[in-house]
Amino acid sequence: MVRKPTPADKFSFGLWTVGWNAQDQFGSASRPWLDPVESVHRLAELGASHVTFHDDDVVPFGSSEADRERILDRFRGALAETGITVEMVTTNTFSHPIFKDGAFTSNDRRVRRYGLRKVVRNVDLAASLGADTFVMWGGREGAEYDSAKDLNAAHDRYAEGIDTVAAYIKEKGYGLRIAIEPKPNEPRGDILLPTVGHALALIAKLEHGDIVGLNPETGHEQMAGLNYTSGIAQALWADKLFHIDLNGQRSIKYDQDLVFGHGDLFSAFATVDLIENGFPSGGPRYDGPRHFDYKPSRTEDFTGVWDSAAANMSTYLLLKERAQAFRADPEVQAALEESGVLELSQPTLAPGETLADLLADTSAYEELDVDAVAARGFGFVRLNQLALEHAIGAR
Repeated sequence: MVRKPTPADKFSFGLWTVGWNAQDQFGSASRPWLDPVESVHRLAELGASHVTFHDDDVVPFGSSEADRERILDRFRGALAETGITVEMVTTNTFSHPIFKDGAFTSNDRRVRRYGLRKVVRNVDLAASLGADTFVMWGGREGAEYDSAKDLNAAHDRYAEGIDTVAAYIKEKGYGLRIAIEPKPNEPRGDILLPTVGHALALIAKLEHGDIVGLNPETGHEQMAGLNYTSGIAQALWADKLFHIDLNGQRSIKYDQDLVFGHGDLFSAFATVDLIENGFPSGGPRYDGPRHFDYKPSRTEDFTGVWDSAAANMSTYLLLKERAQAFRADPEVQAALEESGVLELSQPTLAPGETLADLLADTSAYEELDVDAVAARGFGFVRLNQLALEHAIGAR
């Protein structure tokens, strides 16, 4: 039986997940939108520790200042009553028609200025709620037609927007970091910064890139045919994994937003193994919230909504148990050693050795029996089978 989540598990949900009214492009809503206050209370009952939201998830777009403050006061009351905290805030720059060509990269300068104001306003809100992370998902920052966008200027404007917000965060002394969320496509035909690597390249050119990192999402990586675990590993290696979005995806399709583990289960096992156990030879670790960005299926009523929320946490906890057993298994440790996984952490050049020393070492090249070395088997299949057996509870 799966144990009930505790605050130590750091589980977090976007209010747009459980609150979704289940409307898609091909059908009307199959549920009403949920009151964010109700969502906070129900998630607390299930054992979640945190919530996240887009500004418009809590305060409807176009609300007056008086209504905004009234709604936020009620929302803060729910947080205080439940002990739930806000760990991340983001801004909706994709739903309203004004953002149909993007926000920071719109061809219309008026839209860019409006979008920047909307984002900065919500940076203030995020700081007031004690959030640690401000996520930027550029869902409309892209194009359907190659001739429609000056891509050099678009990257300039994207960098300008992010740098301006980062500078504002520093100026105000907020304890916030910005996390870019990559996605290859949908809703735009092609989205700027489609992968972890693209986002890292842009961050490297920012003036205030020290507080800008990444928020990779499972489905966004997998719908591009990429490996999510490898993606977050690279972000960790670059010291830029500021946040994660977990969900399920079944191969290269539209963004499915399934329950975590309800897509590629074996990949989900690898993800949890990395998050909970770290790299085999040590290195940077992710210690932030385990955030679920999924959608309860349109087929579900409200009982199914809360069942699906609980399923995310249950699946993660099950995989955590399996991953911990995997790493603790002496047979696995022996297989890691045999496969050279642990050897990879040894520098190619010995401490103090120079390239000149390597060139002078005839045993490394001239005298090396390349056929004998090439005959080595790495045992990766056996290692992977051990991982599979642990993942499905066969060990």
